[in-house]
Amino acid sequence: MNDPAAKARRKPVASGNGVPAAAIDQDRIRAAVREILLAVGEDPDREGLRETPDRVARMYTEMFSGLYREPREFLRKTFTQKYDEMVLVKSIRFASMCEHHLLPFTGKAHVAYLPNGKIVGLSKLARVVEVVSRRPQVQERMTEEVADLLMHELDARGVAVILEASHTCMTIRGVRKDSSICTTSAMRGIFKSNHSTRAELMSLIYGAR
Repeated sequence: MNDPAAKARRKPVASGNGVPAAAIDQDRIRAAVREILLAVGEDPDREGLRETPDRVARMYTEMFSGLYREPREFLRKTFTQKYDEMVLVKSIRFASMCEHHLLPFTGKAHVAYLPNGKIVGLSKLARVVEVVSRRPQVQERMTEEVADLLMHELDARGVAVILEASHTCMTIRGVRKDSSICTTSAMRGIFKSNHSTRAELMSLIYGAR
């Protein structure tokens, strides 16, 4: 979480529903989408496309809302609890946007941590994944950002984050391998140093193999 550019762009100005009201320049997006339609040879004024620039502007406001929200806000309230075993939330669904082609990648996240005297509400782990996913990015960075954030904010003895996702930049264009799944992992603390703890995690997620 030491990316200066990332810190500079994340200025929480979210509206009541969590989507930035004024941070994203929707007028500029509308103009850009109209230019794209003209560039590919379409008529942006025909009935089917007339409202497309506005739809895309609203979609980008939603998909990129994580640029203006701070995921650590969901980890500020913790509970003192003498529990030193693994906490795992599996199959947290997410949708993000690949920064290379601005095409979506979707999948699920498995998030685990080993508490160090305090725990956090389970839904907050899903909230963190949701906010971090709403940014243009690569899956590798998203995996590490979630892991580093949890490790630091929860002062955990260990954190593990595994993401499995299908990337439309591979499934609908280029090599067009529609069954491909990208899996990334970030292990911190005991999950990285202790083989048996890591093996227990994999067994809980995937079962005995």
